[in-house]
Amino acid sequence: MLDSKYDLVAIVGPTASGKTQLAAHLAARVNGEIISADSRQVYRGMTIGTGKDLDDYVVEGRLIPYHLIDIVDAGYKFNVFEYLQHFIDAYNDIKKRNRLPILCGGSGLYIDAVLRGYKLLPVPENPELRRELEAKTDEELATILASYKKLHNTTDLDTRKRTIRAIEIEEYYQRQPVDPKPFPQIRSIIFGVKHQRAAEMKRIRERLAQRLNAGMIDEVKALLNAGLTPDDLIYYGLEYKYITEYLIGKHSYDEMFEKLYIAIRQFAKRQMTWFRGMERKGFTINWIAGELTLEEKISLVLNKIKE
Repeated sequence: MLDSKYDLVAIVGPTASGKTQLAAHLAARVNGEIISADSRQVYRGMTIGTGKDLDDYVVEGRLIPYHLIDIVDAGYKFNVFEYLQHFIDAYNDIKKRNRLPILCGGSGLYIDAVLRGYKLLPVPENPELRRELEAKTDEELATILASYKKLHNTTDLDTRKRTIRAIEIEEYYQRQPVDPKPFPQIRSIIFGVKHQRAAEMKRIRERLAQRLNAGMIDEVKALLNAGLTPDDLIYYGLEYKYITEYLIGKHSYDEMFEKLYIAIRQFAKRQMTWFRGMERKGFTINWIAGELTLEEKISLVLNKIKE
């Protein structure tokens, strides 16, 4: 494994930025394995629509090992708590084999949760406690939250709803103090790939056309034929929403394409907003221009993690 002070390298970025290709080629250089940070790539049978780009994991004829892809059936409602449990298993397995974990994806919540080391238990709602807390002022809620030994990050004070939920979680931890799967202490470095806006829009449009030509509509048909309802697929948004609506007659093909293209552009914008929010909260993201060659990107990453 590469001689580095970091336990994990994160490669993040908006959709169609080329982050998977970079992560796979980096893994080939440093004896690494990839842990996906994509909230939809966990689903089996949802391959083209989620942009798994599995061919990108083959570098010079060798398959780069990847984790947290195709781990649950489509239709299941996967969540960040479950993701973290799977992440811990994959991370510990990779480290045990003396390889470098490379976190790669664009799902900001999942990336944030890993890099902050959230210690999440599936905490049920406590209606009685919520009623008591609703009568408190914002200042009183902040004081209550600060009284617990285990504090979440300061974003828990962003809204009353988040503060009340954070107190609810901490109160539950007081009664259920044992975390069944402790989160490892991780020294991480983050790289982000982004293109100029015009180039990004062009890449998104071209990638959408390529995926439709590659059979994305047939993939959605297969999921419907397998028993998923239109509502099940619409829940997953973006490609699955608009293609399902096309298949049930809500849009023409051209309308579906344009609406989906706009939705993906808006999604990419939201992804960048999340990453900028992470930077405001203290994360350092080393941004790499998407227009650089793959070799230039790899050199930048290698030089930085060797510092």
